[in-house]
Amino acid sequence: MLPDHLILASASPRRLDLLRQVGLDPEVRSPDVDETRLPGEDVAAMVERLACAKRDAVAGEGEWVVAADTVVVVDGEALGKPGTSEKATAMLRLLSGRSHQVLTGVAVAGPVGRASTTVCTEVTWRQLSDEEVAAYVATGEPLDKAGGYGLQGGGADFVEELLGGRDNVIGLPVTTVLELLATVGPTDDGWRRLPGS
Repeated sequence: MLPDHLILASASPRRLDLLRQVGLDPEVRSPDVDETRLPGEDVAAMVERLACAKRDAVAGEGEWVVAADTVVVVDGEALGKPGTSEKATAMLRLLSGRSHQVLTGVAVAGPVGRASTTVCTEVTWRQLSDEEVAAYVATGEPLDKAGGYGLQGGGADFVEELLGGRDNVIGLPVTTVLELLATVGPTDDGWRRLPGS
């Protein structure tokens, strides 16, 4: 059962598009959350914590909410949005010719509870030339994307192999979202009981 009114705790147009592709048209509420990594925090734990914080920042009592946080991980380090051409260039050179992970923390709320998880996709890039990196950075696309690239745009040309969900790399593993939403809403024969409730 899909919610009749869903809130997306994100200003990402890519996440909005992914939800619309499965028939949902959420209300967008952009959360104000400190995304600083805690000392010694595992990256997988960080993205799930931040997704939960974003969800909790906008969720009202009984509302259906989806929130997410995505990072690119290479050598155990999280790469967020570069913001500048220089940082984007450095990130693209770092990812060139090797594998990295895309981790997305997903958190949902519904009438009968809250749930969260982390999804991982392994991505391998071909070797990029300096000219390719410069041309891609010049488009401006990398600046506001985790890891400095968009799989739904020019970054798709760099991918040699992808193990896991493509939509996760874009920023929202939709199948996982739908599975989680099913755990926090009513069932056909009444209200779902969560484990431990």
